[in-house]
Amino acid sequence: MTITDAPLVRLGRMLGADGYRFTTTTPATHERVNRRPGNKQARDVRDVFGWSRPFGPGVLPDPMVALMDAAGVLVRDGAVWRSTVRFSSFDGELFVHSAHPTTDPDSVFFGPDTYRMVNAAIAAVDARDRPVRRAVDVGCGTGAGAIAVAKRAPGAEVAAVDINPAALRFAEVNAELAGTPGVRPCHSDLLAGVDGDFDLIISNPPFMIDPAGRAYRDGGPHGHDLPLAIVDAAAGRLAGHGTLVLFSGTGIVDGRDPFLDAVADHLAGTGLTWSYREVDPDVYGEELDGPAYAHADRIALVVLTAVRGGS
Repeated sequence: MTITDAPLVRLGRMLGADGYRFTTTTPATHERVNRRPGNKQARDVRDVFGWSRPFGPGVLPDPMVALMDAAGVLVRDGAVWRSTVRFSSFDGELFVHSAHPTTDPDSVFFGPDTYRMVNAAIAAVDARDRPVRRAVDVGCGTGAGAIAVAKRAPGAEVAAVDINPAALRFAEVNAELAGTPGVRPCHSDLLAGVDGDFDLIISNPPFMIDPAGRAYRDGGPHGHDLPLAIVDAAAGRLAGHGTLVLFSGTGIVDGRDPFLDAVADHLAGTGLTWSYREVDPDVYGEELDGPAYAHADRIALVVLTAVRGGS
């Protein structure tokens, strides 16, 4: 842990001890709420660390401000201050991630899709009749998935892999906050940086067509290019009775799901048994107004589960 990470852990523990809780919304909802009269400036801790509103002296306790300074997450512009991080609550834990708006290329996003993916991962662990000894969260972001698995598989080795150094920093801090020493953040392009087979592979990769090319959002020219790369990588690294849980999104075109068609092609001949289901048929409707999704009827969220037989 770096010299700036320890104050960030202490900041998270201070917030937790004070009873701080915040459920992070979609960016569109976040912006709508912040546009309401009276929401321009932060008035309390949740406004600062949840709603990412600007604030000034006296809003936060001095010890909290000192920890923000030590962690390098406080930006001062005269009397206008901003936190560069947010804290979100889920599964009894607090998770630090990037402040709104997440416009920087290395932003680490935590939001509704994180909740959905982690719930799918938890369900997969609960459904197994064999213990999870080795697991990996591919494109871990905040590490929420890896942490949830580690809490339910004591003693398991859980790798939290990402190519984004900011994500690995947050994953390390969040694992410390959650008290999950089995979580090991590791720089890796998909599974290239980790060895061996896994009982459980989980992932919530970027799945949008994003002209801005933001790392946390851009799934490739078709949106599902990166998710398919993870499917291919996982197909070769699942142990006997191993499970892949992939949370993704797909643009439905003329009533057809191109990601489902591609998944069927990629998993053909792998010997994996798989299922695929829509968990939300209509999300991110605002994206349909832009050129990237001018061809789509809707954008749906899906969960792919693939299982290898015994060996």
